[in-house]
Amino acid sequence: MLSKIYSSSTYGIDAFIVEVETHVEKQIPGFIIVGLPDSAVKESRERVMAAVKNSGYEFPVRKITVNLAPADIKKEGSSFDLPIATGLVSAFEVVDAGLLQDTLLLGELALDGKLRHIKGALPITVEAKKRGFKRIILPEDSAVEASIVDGIEVFGMESLAEVIQFLNGEIHKSPVITEKENIFSQVNIYHLDFSDVKGQENVKRALEVAAAGAHNILMIGPPGSGKTMLAKRLPTILPPMTFDEALETTKIHSVAGILSKDRALVTERPFRNPHHTVSDAALVGGGSFPRPGEVSFAHHGVLFLDELPEFKKNVLEVMRQPLEDAKVTVSRSKLSLEFPANFMLAAAMNPCPCGYFTDPSKECTCAPPQIQRYMAKISGPLLDRIDIHIEVPAVKYKELATEQKGEPSTEIRQRVINARGIQYKRFEGLKHIFNNADMGSREVRQYCKLDSAGAELLKMAMTKLGLSARAYDRILKVSRTIADLDSSENILPQHISEAIQYRSLDRELWNH
Repeated sequence: MLSKIYSSSTYGIDAFIVEVETHVEKQIPGFIIVGLPDSAVKESRERVMAAVKNSGYEFPVRKITVNLAPADIKKEGSSFDLPIATGLVSAFEVVDAGLLQDTLLLGELALDGKLRHIKGALPITVEAKKRGFKRIILPEDSAVEASIVDGIEVFGMESLAEVIQFLNGEIHKSPVITEKENIFSQVNIYHLDFSDVKGQENVKRALEVAAAGAHNILMIGPPGSGKTMLAKRLPTILPPMTFDEALETTKIHSVAGILSKDRALVTERPFRNPHHTVSDAALVGGGSFPRPGEVSFAHHGVLFLDELPEFKKNVLEVMRQPLEDAKVTVSRSKLSLEFPANFMLAAAMNPCPCGYFTDPSKECTCAPPQIQRYMAKISGPLLDRIDIHIEVPAVKYKELATEQKGEPSTEIRQRVINARGIQYKRFEGLKHIFNNADMGSREVRQYCKLDSAGAELLKMAMTKLGLSARAYDRILKVSRTIADLDSSENILPQHISEAIQYRSLDRELWNH
């Protein structure tokens, strides 16, 4: 007796269809699963056996062979429990095979036959629709996430018994429907706001420039100056996510199992803040069966690295590829996976080990060699990928005590959206370039032309302030963004002048 049930598994952030073939014959009783199953899939034998019996169905005392095809791709996770159990029941013609041809099943079974939440419901539903399936049956906890995909019926079930009854037409269930308009009406409702921040007007301006051009930013200042507070508010001034951005970000969170059960889409830009003890695999992704890391969870959002020099050097160095390519490639002997990682990097650090090198009110206790060693923990190639360095001074008491509210995030965000709109038009037709931070040397020469006054000012800054060669292109890119915020077609001397202020670590103060 043979049955065939369609299921699916994830591969990176995408999915592939799996045929669950169940063969039952009169031989010495046994239960074997083949087709490169991992430990979680192999353990499904015990779960399936108990769930079938506790759901009121007879478990066959025969030789059972389950094949997961294609057999050359490793299958992982517990979502094959439901299709295996349904296949066993179907092999004895308990299930009407009519609906099974265009239905995809997945779900983890509890021992009493109840269905539990699974990972990757969204990418699996996207693939099921692409492959022509009419409906997908999965746990009720995962149905909201899957229902965001149009053109396929999504049925959330509570138990194995309910699935069998539904397939046999004994009960009626309505497909789960999620209104996208209602979801996106909640976009950009943040609990944090820039109006909460007292003082630090120059730093707020730097963050606005960073958001407008998608520039990476590094904040340098003493402890307690507000670096973390400011960074946490950066997503509130970024443009709203588009549906495609939300879908791609949600797929990553879904595959990793960190998407809330009652949430269909990630509609707010992510903010990830890993601790400095994080491993390189946790930051960029990896593992024996590769999983996305923090840089991918921050896709289309902000990755904040606090106390930047405290991160291990090898951890910071693996950041270079995602910062350059906006993706992470994880290679293993048998497979190679890509995870998207298009994020804004916001980093914070003290100016020295004690933290008070640039503080006028507290004396620094560090010797010059200590400061140099501390700054050397951040490599030149990594600094090359950070366009803006801004000093964050300690907030004065007068500013802390004021009752006056700062400018709200909504007003800053509108200026950012306008500047991004100018950039979208400018780079229309160019592949992989959507904002000023994405520009290469060729685009910088084409779109960042200076008049004689601007060129003379930049030349003077390079020589007088001891700016390094790496600062040249960065200043031009940031100048272009500042000009866009002013809706200016040309880069003017005042735009160059402001951009020069955002290269703190290139000045002689830090290099000697």
